[in-house]
Amino acid sequence: MCERKSVGWKNGERNRDRERGVRGVARLAALGMLLLGAREAAAQTTAAPAAAVAGAPASGPDRGDSVVPAPPGPPPPTRVTWQKALELAAAHNTSTLVADQEIRRAEALVREARAGWLPTLAGNGSYTRIDSARYFNTMAAMPTLTTPAGSWNGNLALTVPIVAPGAWANDWHAQDARDLARVNAADARRQLATAVGRTYLTVILQHRQVEVAARARDTAKVHYDYAHTRLGLGLGNGVDEARAAQELHTDEAQLDNAQTALVRAQSALGVLLSAEDLVDVDDDVQLAAAPSAEVAIDDARKNRSDVRALQARKLSTEHLRRDDWVYYAPSLLAQAQAFKQTATLLQPGSGWQASVVLSIPFFDGGLRYGIARERTALDQEARIQLEAALRQVSVEVRTQFRVLESADRSLEAARQASSSAAQAAALADKSYRAGASTNLEVIDAERRARDAASEVALAEDNARQARLDLLLATGAFP
Repeated sequence: MCERKSVGWKNGERNRDRERGVRGVARLAALGMLLLGAREAAAQTTAAPAAAVAGAPASGPDRGDSVVPAPPGPPPPTRVTWQKALELAAAHNTSTLVADQEIRRAEALVREARAGWLPTLAGNGSYTRIDSARYFNTMAAMPTLTTPAGSWNGNLALTVPIVAPGAWANDWHAQDARDLARVNAADARRQLATAVGRTYLTVILQHRQVEVAARARDTAKVHYDYAHTRLGLGLGNGVDEARAAQELHTDEAQLDNAQTALVRAQSALGVLLSAEDLVDVDDDVQLAAAPSAEVAIDDARKNRSDVRALQARKLSTEHLRRDDWVYYAPSLLAQAQAFKQTATLLQPGSGWQASVVLSIPFFDGGLRYGIARERTALDQEARIQLEAALRQVSVEVRTQFRVLESADRSLEAARQASSSAAQAAALADKSYRAGASTNLEVIDAERRARDAASEVALAEDNARQARLDLLLATGAFP
């Protein structure tokens, strides 16, 4: 009797196990159907707004009311290539326009200085009216007129500097200033191109960050849908759903922050290009090949515009110091004047006169000695700055070669880490769906995968920036 009861109890347990297994399979099947339905609904939800914006009518089952299309959003930013961005900045940016005007101003100053040693011709005319004419020997029957009541005078004055050391030196120094303005304009373009290049690469980086954040958000959304569906079917728990929801909202916030940073970078690029709206970029960045390490330092000292500007300033101060002699040299000036006027008893009606003026500076109160000391100090300052710049160029070139090598290695390691993190996230999700782990492992793996993908974007930007810095250090850019 006891044996029969024991056998019946065991058979009942087996039947209940079969029923629980059947119910579990049914729940898993229902879970799969719900997930499939959720994905189809999400796809329809994504396609519906696009159809509405395109003007496709949408109506309910029993009425023909059409959905009002959404208002159009702001126009997309203007996209420019790398080379086009550099050209627009050089053509429209304020700093380059001002630098070009400085060159024109320097050229005008050269003409002003050159006029100091060229001949000048001036004409003068005057008319004088007094209260009455003046006579000599008024008691005589016919007095002699000495000053008429109305008189006029006209003359031409010619001035020819024969020896004008001061004017010659001013002309030479104005030409040096013009050359300095030209190299300063080239350096201004280099600085502008540097800012444009860095901002352009920053926009590319922010696009990568937005892509990473969007993928992380989509992955977190799928995980949340799965946890929420399991909870609805009684297979999951509220803790898993809350964790998944928290991760989803975190990723959404990071996506919004990445999009904000992208808009700011596009705005900064638009300002540099003197555009009136946001400016977007293409991913194709065309950077010139860097010179070899053997000739990079010599090329940098020859080609960098900032070094050329310091060299031009040093040459200008050398010329200033060399031309101290003009303050000791004599000057010779020739003047000629032809005139025609009202003839009187004492003055002829026309004539001319000429003169030569020699000026020799003997004592000027110490002015020329003070100028000599000032120019010596300026020359020493320019020499010190140029030598420091040449040393800095050497250090920068060597440093940038090493930075580029390190950035390339870091990029390769970041890509490998991102691949491993993505694989770990996929395995963690598979393990969680199989019931072998909790969603803590899934969330941690997703975070690591997101951080690894973000590190890849940063490493790519560092590698591009390192190449740009190397080109800048060697003078090969722009």
